[in-house]
This record gives sequence, C-alpha cells and structure tokens, in this order.
Amino acid sequence: MNLYFHATPNSMKVAVLLHELALPFEVTPIDIFKGEQHSPKFREINPNGKVPALVDDSVTVFDSHAILLYLAEKHGRFTPADLSQKAIMLSWLQLVATGLSPYSGQAIHFLHYAPEDLPYAKNRYVKEIVRTYQVLETRLVTSEWLAGDVYTIADMALWGWAASAGYIFGDKGLDDFPAVKRFMTAISKRPAVQRALALKAAHTFKAVLDNETRKALFLQNANT
Repeated sequence: MNLYFHATPNSMKVAVLLHELALPFEVTPIDIFKGEQHSPKFREINPNGKVPALVDDSVTVFDSHAILLYLAEKHGRFTPADLSQKAIMLSWLQLVATGLSPYSGQAIHFLHYAPEDLPYAKNRYVKEIVRTYQVLETRLVTSEWLAGDVYTIADMALWGWAASAGYIFGDKGLDDFPAVKRFMTAISKRPAVQRALALKAAHTFKAVLDNETRKALFLQNANT
C-alpha cells in the first residue's frame, strides 16, 4: 500500500486512519510547493493533481474522504454497521467534506496566500468557518464523537482540518468553541494521531512561498 502524501490536513486524516488500522504502508512524498502534484506520473494516480492518493495493490483511490470510506468499508472498522448510525456518521463526514474543508482552505488562501488584500473574501470565508464550527460545537456539546459514542472516520476528518484552526483564528485557536477544543484534546491523545504527527515530522517539504510555489499551488492563476 502506498500513500501519496504532503503534510496537508487532507493527507493527515488518511494517515491517522492507516495508523488506526495498523496497516503497513509506504509513503511517497509529493511536494506540492514544488509542483510535484502536476507531474504526468502523479496525474496517472490522481487526474485531479491533488494529495492524498492511495494505491492498494490494484486499487487506486484519490480524494481524502473517498480513501477514508474505502479503507473503513474494506476493513469493517470506524464506520457503523447499522445503517441508521452510518447515516449519522456520513452526514457529519460530509459536513467536513463540503463545509469545513473548502471554507477553511479558502479562508487560509485569502488570509495568507492571496497576492492582494481582499476584505470581502476574507470576511466571507472566515464567517462561514465560524458558522460551521458553531454547528460542530452544538453537536459536540451533547455527543462525545460526531457520530455519537463511537469514534469514526468522521472524527478523523474533523481532526485533520480543526488542527489548522490557528491559521484562521490566530493565537486563540478554538477557544470560542470549547466542545470542539475538548474533542481535539481527546483525539490528539490517540496513539494513531501521534504516529501521524510523527510521520509529518519525518518528511521535510518546501515552505517558502515564492513565485515557483505560487505557480505550483495556483496554477490556474499563473498567467493572469
């Protein structure tokens, strides 16, 4: 099994699941700051040119939530067997996929990477992030985990992006969302999460936001 990996929130959530399942896997680092995600070789793995991607023998899966679902279903763990409980898990998993993930990505882009200051864009996405965290906060006030009292891939997905909250909210991080903060403290104690963080620390990627990096990350804007 081969994980195509950069230390992004989406890659990290998959790394957590692989460690939770105690599966042996190799890592192929993809330095997205250098544009390695656009190489023809990687595009054969993921035509969308994004990390993560997973090759499991003859099976290739891309998109982090597709990988989470594939592995959970294959191994029969971290996804409820009962259909009604699975529906709850899927609802929260998709809230992360369609809400927290893209809103966080756009907020971080306009706060840190955009070549010009765009107050409307920053306000738009930060406010959406706050709204989404309020939904998650309400859930976690009354529920230990997103799907109830059982830890699932939905929780791994939330951890991946909530770990980056400081890039949006600054030093206060998740202080405005104490239930989410409690959740993050609990999940961060899991050995699989610690192993995923060790995997991240074991790989060095380019960190300089120069013209090469801007072109690599925002290729569609390179000629505008």
